[in-house]
Amino acid sequence: MNYIDAHVHVWTDDFENYPLADGFTPEDMAPKTFYPEDILGHSRLCGVDRVVLIQMSYYQFDNSYMLDVIAAQPDVFRGIAIVDWKTPGASNRMRELIGQGVRGFRIYPGEDSPETWLETGLFSEMFQCGAEENVALCPLVNSDALPAINRMCERFPDTPVIIDHLARIGAGVPIQDQEIDSLCSLAAQRNIKVKVSAFYALGEKKPPHLDLAPMIQRVFEAFGPQRLMWATDCPFQVVDETYEESIALIRDRLGFLSESDKEWLLRKTAEQFFFEG
Repeated sequence: MNYIDAHVHVWTDDFENYPLADGFTPEDMAPKTFYPEDILGHSRLCGVDRVVLIQMSYYQFDNSYMLDVIAAQPDVFRGIAIVDWKTPGASNRMRELIGQGVRGFRIYPGEDSPETWLETGLFSEMFQCGAEENVALCPLVNSDALPAINRMCERFPDTPVIIDHLARIGAGVPIQDQEIDSLCSLAAQRNIKVKVSAFYALGEKKPPHLDLAPMIQRVFEAFGPQRLMWATDCPFQVVDETYEESIALIRDRLGFLSESDKEWLLRKTAEQFFFEG
């Protein structure tokens, strides 16, 4: 099957070699560890044999653990790193990481206004680098930050952008049509893709997650299968649910998806960008 999980975090309790960032303690880590062998133990049972790793917040801008995991199994893993976009040289740091299996960079508003967050720091420099190097900017945002992304993509139409977790629609409040409209409107920007992911955290937040089907169908109709990729957001997916319950929603339960569509969501979109790009 050779499916790809496009969003997984890993971390270790080896604090000597991989110290936590300022502000984090071992007590913050839940679960205490999640190793590459842990994710593969879950994923391979479901036909998923490649994984895109997302830099974990516990390490902030020190991507060392993720990079070492990629280096140990470069045919299995790719990465999305984090660089400090509020200090000079962000694009230089991006370029240093690209040759180490990194194909994208996570960004988020933090404490900045979601309406204007991309006007701060060095985001313009990062978007320009993304266009030049064909690496993605990967926003972790709620729907209120999407208009700012749209404006930035109008300025940098060649920059790949991959939005995490369906813009977290339905994470904190019930799913709203206007939020789905906002996400779907971004389909006009040709280089935006969306991760159809983190089902455990959206809507009713319980399997079989069929309550998410109408939203996923609307996003599918707007973007098409070649701009969508499935992901679990492990280890959080497997805290109260199983890995199978995530992949099964796409593989088995959405009648509007053809077999070809499923291939794009479960493998080909992520494969083309992260493993062949």
